[in-house]
Amino acid sequence: MALTFSGLLVTGLVAAPPAAAADPAGYQNVRINEVTSSGNDTVELYNAGSASVSISGWKMSDDSFSQQTFAPSSPTIAAGGFVTFNSPKGLGDSDKLVIYTSGGTVVDRVEWATEKAKPAMARCGGDGTGVWVTTTTAATFGAANASGCPSSISAASKVRVNEVTSDGADTVELYNGGTSAVSIGSWKYVDSDTSHSAATVSSSSPSATSIPAGGRVTFNSTLGLGDNDSVFLLDGSGNTVDSVTWATDGAKPSDERCADGAGWFQTAVTATLGSANSCSGSGGGGTGGGGGQTGQLLGGGGSLTSGCTPEAPSGTGSTPSGTLAWPGGLDVTIADNVCAFTTSSGPEGRDVSGLAFDPSNPSVLWAAKNKNWLYKLIKSNGLWIPDASWSATGKQLRFSNGSGQPDSEGLTVGGNGHVYVTSERDNANNTVPKDTIMEFDPAATGSTLTPVHQWDMTSQFPQLNTGSKDDANLGFEGVGYVPDSWLTANGWVDPLTGAAYNPANYPLQGSGLFFAGLEWDGSLHVYGLNSDGTFTTFGTIATGESSVMDVAYDVGTQRIIATCDNTCGETHTFMKVNASGVIVPDVTYTNPAVMPTDNLEGFAIAPTSTCVSGSREAVWSDDGIYGSGSGTSAYGHALYSGTFPC
Repeated sequence: MALTFSGLLVTGLVAAPPAAAADPAGYQNVRINEVTSSGNDTVELYNAGSASVSISGWKMSDDSFSQQTFAPSSPTIAAGGFVTFNSPKGLGDSDKLVIYTSGGTVVDRVEWATEKAKPAMARCGGDGTGVWVTTTTAATFGAANASGCPSSISAASKVRVNEVTSDGADTVELYNGGTSAVSIGSWKYVDSDTSHSAATVSSSSPSATSIPAGGRVTFNSTLGLGDNDSVFLLDGSGNTVDSVTWATDGAKPSDERCADGAGWFQTAVTATLGSANSCSGSGGGGTGGGGGQTGQLLGGGGSLTSGCTPEAPSGTGSTPSGTLAWPGGLDVTIADNVCAFTTSSGPEGRDVSGLAFDPSNPSVLWAAKNKNWLYKLIKSNGLWIPDASWSATGKQLRFSNGSGQPDSEGLTVGGNGHVYVTSERDNANNTVPKDTIMEFDPAATGSTLTPVHQWDMTSQFPQLNTGSKDDANLGFEGVGYVPDSWLTANGWVDPLTGAAYNPANYPLQGSGLFFAGLEWDGSLHVYGLNSDGTFTTFGTIATGESSVMDVAYDVGTQRIIATCDNTCGETHTFMKVNASGVIVPDVTYTNPAVMPTDNLEGFAIAPTSTCVSGSREAVWSDDGIYGSGSGTSAYGHALYSGTFPC
């Protein structure tokens, strides 16, 4: 659905795959899925991505490479959807089909020999991702191919393009996932330049004529591979075996399948040509066979270090009714080094909680570790790592008196560029609540930070002061800075006056308010933090969640986001101002299905200035670094990276 606020159209919040806000660059997720040359010459396209794609004005060609527009059954392909059209060009026995965007970019290509497209050729083993096989029926147009696929496929169909690089060497790796060797001496490959003739694999260097079962061969492309390019692999008869398409820099250092021979493509951190794919990349690489629709948790590696002990998740509860599926990308990558947050006061190496992108510098991600540490993180080879120029090991936080161990849970960046951190208790005295918001100047020198200001709200929550460390640990879990400009533009009613909120009535509080999330009951508590150390309480807001672990304000969706971990089924509630001037829940989303059900306490969405191809980064933090358990790729890692619509 699209939501309008004071003339601003917000399309980031969707109840189903959006039909009107199609991804303009999502062509890389569109694949030719089925084609017949038996008279009616029908073509089926499939969208393996997580956002709809507009195909208005797209064109096709046959072996003449003369482009012509076609009339699809729908101008938009929904995520996971099919579109069909009758070819305006006659498709023959030995022919090819090329699909182009309206601007002439090659989207996908398939070639077949005599009779191979009769009754139809279709991708088998996964729509949009499987290998090309002559089917038993042409009746699957507009629907999944599985029912028309043969029960078994040839050994040659087990060969896949497995890795490709366009960094100068322009190397292609093929992988044989079958149980017998495959002769490829007469096989060919071609790129997306339709003026190029296909080159044989055996004539390329190094020459290759056979791939053993479970083996690999690599060769350097004689055609040259560049940005926004493709590799199409053909057998000796001219039938398409496999393909991959990538965008700018997508194949640098390489694009690789995760897992080998079967998975979706992602951009790798380092090329692994001739050996098993590392699968430790940043995601978002090329499109091709295997697994793109269901999503994958990609990355991992490394071993647990001394003192790094993951903690199994606890407190798992049900997902609130009406919760919608994650609207962003289905794949998620692990985004930190193993056991990266081991410190002297938190030797178990876990407890990364609050996350916040720096709005003035979105290449910086701030992270709070529960046992009084603050990290400034930057991207390096697809991973978020501590900025060594600030502190390679994080900076330790103290209360305003210079002592104590703040149980630092949530953080946000204020309008003045300072980092505001919540604490729910002093870990040196952890049976007593200490619900505070502390303001830190990130430009301050030294390895220890003391607050510029500190505001103590402990007395407002007597239910937490029972002498129990468990109750004391249910206080301020997250905090988000919300600018006055959003509150006034959306007509928020000041609960203290009953009239439209007027920031001029509160001259000491700066340019916005702070929304602190209480883990105890999932409520938000709104404060004006005054420069003289006092504060104004603007009341309480119900989120509809049983707990809140992180709070953020997102400019892109114009929403306040309250995040809950496995306690609420891993969900994020987006809050809006309603027609009565009250802040209320609008829509709730789950996490991507591939993510583990853990104590995922931190959540941040990158600013819209970082958008690429209709998406921006979303980052989660795992308070227990447990992943999906011992032996899994995520075990020992705290950060996950995915995508959210722009």
